[in-house]
Amino acid sequence: MSHDTLLEASIHHFDARGVARRFRHAAIFGALGALHPGETMRFFNDHNPLPLIAQLRERFGDQLTLTYRQTDPDLTVIDISVSDPATAREKHAEGGCCGSCG
Repeated sequence: MSHDTLLEASIHHFDARGVARRFRHAAIFGALGALHPGETMRFFNDHNPLPLIAQLRERFGDQLTLTYRQTDPDLTVIDISVSDPATAREKHAEGGCCGSCG
């Protein structure tokens, strides 16, 4: 299996556009909680979810990594992953950033 194939296998799509608005945040937190180390949730939404991102940063802190893949007026795509606390501390100790520094 190629590296690209392995990488894609560790990315799980979550399309929030198909989830009722009142359930979205709970569903997203549940999906992130189900990820295994090294996995990523590719999040699709109809807008840039700034309030959600603030909640994620508050909950996961240095463990959170966000990578915007697409930002259009009606579609935002973000890769979201959560590392274990030790991994996040190691990144900062090495002078790297895990994505939650803003």
